Amino acid sequence: MQVSATAKYIRISPRKVRLVVDAIRGKAASDAMAMLQFMPQQSAKEVYKVVKSAVANAENNFNLSPEDLYIAIATADEGPTLKRFRPRARGRATQVLKRSSHITVVVGEKED
Repeated sequence: MQVSATAKYIRISPRKVRLVVDAIRGKAASDAMAMLQFMPQQSAKEVYKVVKSAVANAENNFNLSPEDLYIAIATADEGPTLKRFRPRARGRATQVLKRSSHITVVVGEKED
């Protein structure tokens, strides 16, 4: 059984979120949450919330034990990009891309 949770429109670049997501993929859910609490990245806080939500979904909706859960799939996909402009020298303007992410975490039950 696999249970998922998603956070959409997070205002952090997907490239930065993937660094954190790659570190927790395949780990036990409790180990992943412990790791995320002590990571210095800003995106670790957002990923922690999604993992916590996925574990809560599994526990409350499907009566799964939190100790038996692991991170089966964890992805950081690209969300919509806000396009802004910044003034530059000689009357020009350059585009500033403010990227966003959709974070998805799927937890699965360990097969014993």
